[in-house]
Amino acid sequence: MLRRVRQSLRQVLFLMARRPGLLCGAVLLGVLLVLAVKFPCRISLSRAKNVVASARPPVRFFSTEAPVVDLYMGQLDQVERLRSMAEVSLIFFYAPWCAHSMAARQEVQQVAKKLARQVQFVAVNCWWSQGKCRKQNRFYQYPIIHLFYRRFGPIEYKGPFLAPYVESFILRVITPLTYLPSRATLKEFLSYHEPRVVGFFQFNSSPQPPGYITYLSSALQALKRDFRGAVRFGVVTNKQVAEAIPLQDDETVYLYRRLNSSLIFPRSERNFTSEAICSWVFEHHETVLHWLQPPGTKSRLLERELTKGPALLLFLPHNPLGPSPNPILQQVADIAVRYHSCDNKNHSSSDKSFTSHSSQCCQSVLLPESSTSVCEVCLRLSRSLLTSSSVCCSFSSTAQGGDVLQPYLRHCCLHQESDPTSIKPTTSLGCSNFLNGYSPFSQYSACCRKVKPQLNESQAKEEPDTQRVPLTPPSSSIPPPSGPPQEADGITGLWCQTNRTLRFYVLDVALNWPLAVRLGATANKSASPHQEAGGGGGDGSFAAIVNLKDEVHYVLRRNPETTLTESLEAFIRNFSAPYSLLQRHLVGEEEQQDGEGETGHPDKHQHSSPRPLITELNTASFLPSVMDVQKDVLLFYYTQWCGFCSVLNHVLIQLARLLQGNGTITVARVNVARNDLPWEFMVDHVPSVLLFPKYRKHFSVKFPDDLPITLPNLLRFILQHSGSVQYADKPATSSSEAEGEGEGPGGIFRAEFLALQREVQTLRHARERLSQQLAQLWRDNRRLTFDTRTLEAKNSELQQERQNLEEQHREKSRQLGEAVRRLQDLADASENLLNENTLLRVLLRALKGRTEAKEQVEVERNEAEQKRSHMAS
Repeated sequence: MLRRVRQSLRQVLFLMARRPGLLCGAVLLGVLLVLAVKFPCRISLSRAKNVVASARPPVRFFSTEAPVVDLYMGQLDQVERLRSMAEVSLIFFYAPWCAHSMAARQEVQQVAKKLARQVQFVAVNCWWSQGKCRKQNRFYQYPIIHLFYRRFGPIEYKGPFLAPYVESFILRVITPLTYLPSRATLKEFLSYHEPRVVGFFQFNSSPQPPGYITYLSSALQALKRDFRGAVRFGVVTNKQVAEAIPLQDDETVYLYRRLNSSLIFPRSERNFTSEAICSWVFEHHETVLHWLQPPGTKSRLLERELTKGPALLLFLPHNPLGPSPNPILQQVADIAVRYHSCDNKNHSSSDKSFTSHSSQCCQSVLLPESSTSVCEVCLRLSRSLLTSSSVCCSFSSTAQGGDVLQPYLRHCCLHQESDPTSIKPTTSLGCSNFLNGYSPFSQYSACCRKVKPQLNESQAKEEPDTQRVPLTPPSSSIPPPSGPPQEADGITGLWCQTNRTLRFYVLDVALNWPLAVRLGATANKSASPHQEAGGGGGDGSFAAIVNLKDEVHYVLRRNPETTLTESLEAFIRNFSAPYSLLQRHLVGEEEQQDGEGETGHPDKHQHSSPRPLITELNTASFLPSVMDVQKDVLLFYYTQWCGFCSVLNHVLIQLARLLQGNGTITVARVNVARNDLPWEFMVDHVPSVLLFPKYRKHFSVKFPDDLPITLPNLLRFILQHSGSVQYADKPATSSSEAEGEGEGPGGIFRAEFLALQREVQTLRHARERLSQQLAQLWRDNRRLTFDTRTLEAKNSELQQERQNLEEQHREKSRQLGEAVRRLQDLADASENLLNENTLLRVLLRALKGRTEAKEQVEVERNEAEQKRSHMAS
């Protein structure tokens, strides 16, 4: 067969070689076929490229009426030309699709209308892909504001995109230095709480001293570090004014500090450059008030500041364009300065001490019988040393009562000659004072006074008792100190007198009101934060102390009758006290409107609503529910992310259903992840179960950790620790009333017996119900066992059938594959035969043509021969 095919192919090639036209036609058909295949692919590729439409050309972002040059094509090369034409320029980089850019556009237009004559405002579209701004810059957020002061810049603005803040920042860049022409202006400039820097430059010899530009650049460098301009720079050109600081040498930079000695820039140690001056100022300046501006996005700014220690967060209404000395901010700054002022020499006498308003607890001790002196040892709640002009006396420290109050009597006004171990008083007149440990508020004072030697019998009997009981309230106190009265504030130098120091932070209440609400501020929904702030005052302020280490924070609850200064001072003093009176502010979920979070006591509007099985508690309803003396409360601690708590929900529901008929037991739960609780009610892990028995809430019991939380264990735990029979702990009536009402000892026992009977009956019902449930569970379990066995048998049969079917499937698949293979071979053979048949037909036609040609030639030849023979004949 193959030989025939090969022979036929050779013959075909021989014929094509003899006929070149047939070969050219085959080649032409092949070329056309290749072109037909490639041409549709190119058409489809061109169509795919045209699917994405080209970006539309950008349009103006700012209105034509706004005094802003809008380079909406991203022409960054024109920015340099526009900057060179103005002394101060503002470059606003934006993206047209950015919502923040759209919001800041209105604010920038508002500022541009006010400062168009002083500042060149330029807006650049930095998102257009064909613009130079997009190609040369890689901004990760929009919008971005850069300011240029002449050739200095860029100074990036990192504050809120509000018109007052932007305008205030631009004004600071326009006038980075404050001119101080007189001593009065210099004194006023140094009176504020912000760090102040004064430069002395004489303009007599030349129109511009060589170091003045460096000093000006250092002020601009400070604005690059802090957009609020907390460090203010001033310049003095008059030598008489400079001598008031005092400054003698020309081109001197002076850093004014309130709490420590002021400094002069050391030109011999550092280079006189703008970067060096700015770094030196920020290294040595003092800041008692720190401004915080959270960016409103994910940031660790608050965490970095709060981890430094307890922080006093003050939310104040702030207007950057308002009057320079903000009254509220000035009050807070005055408190912060006095709080950090450890050296009282720099303050008035009103900031040094106070004595008249302090409470005291005194103990009178009678000295030797021959003496007519009494020593009074007092615990005085004072903030500074007490002074007095009481009469000094002489006695021995080992006298009567000295063993009891030995540490305090040693500090009384002792005479050196009477006892060599006595301590010399600090002053010739007055009481001796010493602090109680390391407390800024508590101190003991020992004073002596003259008394009459006559004592009556009652006083003689009471005297030993008073010596044995230290520091009890006396019948008479120490005579008031003589001399001019001294005012007191209790806040001066407190930073150096206690370990619980505070850092003062100020936030704009309008920008950070959600944070204040999370800390505990409340306000009407219709009122703005400036109108009324819960926990603050009528001025819209709010204050809170956050101690991140102890995980607590306290909220200032202002009295409307007190001023902000008085409230803040008391707030700080209470926090700094060893035993603080401040109550930890608890943050919890709000009460549900549908009564789901109620404590189980429906009011008059909820009589028709059914009582829930499990009472959901929150921070507000926790104590009223748990401390209800009329009910046993089983409390379940859980969180929404605890998987074990979710598993135990069905156990808790079954327990609540079982105890539903008993009105004296409440099953409750609290989500400790969303509700802060007092420390004494917190647990160390979840899930946890606590029982608060009635009539004796102080005997709360925790469910053992080594027992599984099951329904029988919970019932046994409740019955063991329930306070149902503890009627003896209730407030008892008088014996006469008890006898009159028939409630003597027998009545009490009878009441207990009846209570026990009721509880036994309840337990019986509960046991019967539990037995029925267990029997039903046993029957269900048995039924499930039988069903399981039947299903297992059926499953095994089905598995066997499945194996048989799989074997049959594999056999049929093999047979089918074999048949397909044979059919494929037959198809290939038939195709080969068709091809051979075709070739044979072609060959036969060719042979037939040759045969016919030969026969024709032979016939013609025969005819020719016949003609010849005929002609010859």
